[in-house]
Amino acid sequence: MNIIQAVLLGLLAGLAIWDSRVGGILMIDRPLVLGPLVGLILGDFVTGIIVGGSLELVMMGVVGIGSATPPDTISGAILATAFAIVSKLDISAAVALALPIATLGQLIGILDRTLNSYFDRRAQKAADYGNTGGIETSLWGGALLFFVSYFLLVFLGVLLGSGVIKTFVEMIPKNITHGLTVASGMLPALGIAILMQLLFDKKNVAFFFIGWSITALLGVNTVGAAVIGTCIAYCIFQYTRRDNSNFADRTLSDDLGGEL
Repeated sequence: MNIIQAVLLGLLAGLAIWDSRVGGILMIDRPLVLGPLVGLILGDFVTGIIVGGSLELVMMGVVGIGSATPPDTISGAILATAFAIVSKLDISAAVALALPIATLGQLIGILDRTLNSYFDRRAQKAADYGNTGGIETSLWGGALLFFVSYFLLVFLGVLLGSGVIKTFVEMIPKNITHGLTVASGMLPALGIAILMQLLFDKKNVAFFFIGWSITALLGVNTVGAAVIGTCIAYCIFQYTRRDNSNFADRTLSDDLGGEL
């Protein structure tokens, strides 16, 4: 694997981590998309599709909720697919290799989010003074931090090889990994607390308890809860639209009556 391919894979990782931060959610960060793109770069599109699809099945449920930092699907998918193509690994070996890489990417993601607190404070200070340019610079600074870190992770991982990456993960002191794991475990509670701040008002608090009741008390799974929530939202939309239409008709009738 030459250095140009390593650079291209690093750029792919940087663009993928920007998917939900800069360009909107285009699903570039999913293994199902990254696998074929890695295959195109390395000249084995078929293997890229197979490995990417297999990793998508494994990582389908890996989603960041609130402030939680899940295992990194981007570095795991790109490097595992690249090593599978270059080293001619079978699918099971590639999937197994993706897990320690995703763990390393998770640690880097936690580090990036911690360092981003600097840009958060900088943006807040700029907002206090009405400095829109400072706010924009701070926002791009945080995004650039993610881009550079994931570019380097994949670029160096491709150049060094899978064995070095796995050895590096195993060399990280247990107290550091344990501390990051504990900190990461606290972040979902923070994310839920932030969401609850938005939900707990007179208009929305009932929906929170409805969702909690159907999942905790009735044992409905996530898909069932989503279907029930969609039905409730549809009913509210229909009744609200009907009430607004009736109100508009009455208002128009009153206006015409006044003119007559």
